[in-house]
Amino acid sequence: MENKWLPEEVIIVEGRDDTKRLIETFGPNVKTIETNGSAVSRSLVPQIQKAAEQFGIIIFTDPDFQGERIRRIVTEMVPSAKQAYLRPEEAKNQHKKASLGVEHASQESIIKALKNVATPAVSGKFEEIPQSTLIKLKLVGHPEAKERRAFIAQKFQLGHVNAKQLKKKLSLYKISETDIIEQLKNWKGASNES
Repeated sequence: MENKWLPEEVIIVEGRDDTKRLIETFGPNVKTIETNGSAVSRSLVPQIQKAAEQFGIIIFTDPDFQGERIRRIVTEMVPSAKQAYLRPEEAKNQHKKASLGVEHASQESIIKALKNVATPAVSGKFEEIPQSTLIKLKLVGHPEAKERRAFIAQKFQLGHVNAKQLKKKLSLYKISETDIIEQLKNWKGASNES
C-alpha cells in the first residue's frame, strides 16, 4: 500500500508487534515508543516527556483493559497527549477470539485512527454535561443507550466508553450538549425521535 502521509508525532504503543504494524503502514520513518506491558517503566518517563516536548505524542494502545491502563498512565504524565483509538472490531485477531491489538488492525483503520486523533483540553473550565441531560439524550438508562454511546464515541473519536467514561471524556474534550445533539441527528433512529 502506497502511503504518503506520516504522523509527525511519536506514537506510544504497547509492544514490538504494534511498532512493526506501524512500520508496515507508514514506512521506517514512523516514530514509536513501546511501553512493553501494562506498567510503564520509570526509565520510559523521561523518553516519553522528551518526545512530547520535541514532537508531540499520540497514545495508540489496544482497545482493552491493559491498553486503557497504559493510556491513563501516559496521559497523567503528559496531559496534552493526543489520543488515537481503534474500535474493538477493528483490532480483532482473525485467528484468536480473545486477542485485540493494534497489530491486528488494517492499514486503513490505523491511518484513519491516527488522522482523527482526539486532543484533550488542558486549559480553561468546561461545564460538565449533567447526568440528566445524558439520560434525556438516551445515552444513559435507555434500551439503546449502549449503541447510542458507541455512535457518539465513534463520531468524536473517544474509544470504547461506558456511561461513566462518556461523561468524563465529553468534559475532557470539551464536547457540548449542542455538539452531541448535532451528531445524534445522524443516528439511525433519529427520524423516529421527537
